[in-house]
Amino acid sequence: MATNQGVNRPPLEGVAPGELRSEEMILNMGPQHPSTHGVLRLVLTLEGETVVDCTPVIGYLHRGIEKILENRTVMAGIRYMDNADYLSPMLNETAYVGAVEQLMGIEPPRRAQYIRLITNELQRIASHLVAIGTYLLDLGAFTPILWTFRDREGILSLFEALGGSRFNVNYMRVGGVLHDFPKGWLQQCEAWCNQFEKNLQELETLITGNEIFEARTQGVGYVDPQQAIAYGLTGPMLRASGVNWDLRVNRPYMAYREVKVNPQVRQEGDCYARYRVRMQEMAESLRLVRVAMDQLPGGPISTRTPIALRPPRGETYFAIESSKGELGIYFISNGSEYPWRAKIRGPSFVNLQILPELLRGHKMSDVVAILGSLDIVLGEVDR
Repeated sequence: MATNQGVNRPPLEGVAPGELRSEEMILNMGPQHPSTHGVLRLVLTLEGETVVDCTPVIGYLHRGIEKILENRTVMAGIRYMDNADYLSPMLNETAYVGAVEQLMGIEPPRRAQYIRLITNELQRIASHLVAIGTYLLDLGAFTPILWTFRDREGILSLFEALGGSRFNVNYMRVGGVLHDFPKGWLQQCEAWCNQFEKNLQELETLITGNEIFEARTQGVGYVDPQQAIAYGLTGPMLRASGVNWDLRVNRPYMAYREVKVNPQVRQEGDCYARYRVRMQEMAESLRLVRVAMDQLPGGPISTRTPIALRPPRGETYFAIESSKGELGIYFISNGSEYPWRAKIRGPSFVNLQILPELLRGHKMSDVVAILGSLDIVLGEVDR
């Protein structure tokens, strides 16, 4: 780095030893950088190779989703939620329709709740597969992303068969879901689960225990439990620091009141622990999908609701355990078809706040390892 003066160099004439000082350097990382997984700029203050400060600059992907929701009817807003965390559209939609149902006092049929659980857990696996595959790619390993995207393709194909779209699924509805499972869908899902169980073990063998990966992640980016709570971290970020908090368990909603979840918690609090939590959560989600399919009740998939929904006057906050943490929707209704106010509590935005604290004192080479372990999606940060 240009800021290192006098390292392995002869002393400057007229300058006594010990008087040499390094100057801080400002380095812009992003907004277009492979490891930011979107458009995020980090203004890094370096002293030599050491990071002394970091200022995340956000807003490059701002699309005004909350204002879009306020200018669409309640039912029309579902589709726009897909674009928030664009790696977890099923989860986004569940949070949105859950908030409307809570405000209107609607309880979806049990079958619809189980269908939501199955699709939500499949979506969680798909999101974690992207997180782990791209994380390893950031650290220099190319093979894992090929394996993870192969398995994610299977989930997207199941979503396409279910809702007609692989990405912007637009599948959830206030009071239920759009369609029931088509013929043969459950058998295809079971086949995918059986194959993924084997693939997950292979992925575990490929990554876990790799000396280079462990050297890059163990003891790096440590977050202690008090710090995690103080920063409002949720999801794998929180559970990797030893805090056993999962909304599916602590505030169960929908079918999670009947299908019990085993939260995955690690004590190390570093980048490696966050990776391990996501791997363990994929295995747990696989178990939940199988349990839900075994216990899948019959009956309707939706309650009868008017096309022009007019939630009563009032406000509500509904949150779910998304793939990245607590995803909450805050609604204020004035009794019309349009939300008077819609606010999204995105876990990516909240979890990003701790990044400057984590980077301080680490070497420049650790920045990518720490940033990738946060698993943020800029569509949810900027909204």
